[in-house]
Amino acid sequence: MDSFKVIIVEDVPLELKGTEGILKNDVPEAEVIGTAGNEAEYWRLMKQQQPDLVLLDLGLGGCTHGGSTTVGVEICRHTKEAYGNVKVLIFTGEILNEKLWVDALDAGCDGIILKSGELLTRGDIVSVMSGKKLVFNQPILEKIVKRFKYSVNSQIARQEALVNYEIDEYDERFLRHLALGYTKEQITGLRGMPFGVKSLEKRQNELVRKFFPDGNGGVGVNATRLVTRAIELHILDADNLYPDES
Repeated sequence: MDSFKVIIVEDVPLELKGTEGILKNDVPEAEVIGTAGNEAEYWRLMKQQQPDLVLLDLGLGGCTHGGSTTVGVEICRHTKEAYGNVKVLIFTGEILNEKLWVDALDAGCDGIILKSGELLTRGDIVSVMSGKKLVFNQPILEKIVKRFKYSVNSQIARQEALVNYEIDEYDERFLRHLALGYTKEQITGLRGMPFGVKSLEKRQNELVRKFFPDGNGGVGVNATRLVTRAIELHILDADNLYPDES
């Protein structure tokens, strides 16, 4: 690997020192041309000399956005827009904020390394500098695989439930929009929905009989309980509820 220039963006002195140590010991090809503890410092460095790689922490304090974790995402986004050839590798302690990882990927980062378990390695740097995208270390890979397996298993369970309970397209749309808080009157107005309120009430009663074949302990089943049961049976996915396009 040829020599290359690096800017490290990190606002915690101890972690900055650790990152510099990793580069010095494991990646001698890396020349650290500057470090920044906040957004303003970073952009001053970028105006002075353009790096080949930016190692970027997401949560930065003392910056124009008030220390929000979104600062790192915006730095990544603007860097990619202004300096398309610069690699951006996220090196962050935001272990639980998965939404933030997605935001960083949408902003164009070349990879995400979590500061837990396995630290930044030479292999991570080599992968990014060789042009690879979506470079992750073991902790984030484990989470991605876990989510993938959950997603696949949920899809299989849902397809089986739709068959077993004889749920057609209209039943699914009806239940999904009930879960989103729509009234029956609103549901009748959905594009391609051929039923009126009375027909939907009939469908609701049929769904109650399917979902509660032994009754519900003598207690009536309202729309909320029906939707809850649909989620329990995997007919609806609580993480994937969306309205039909208007």
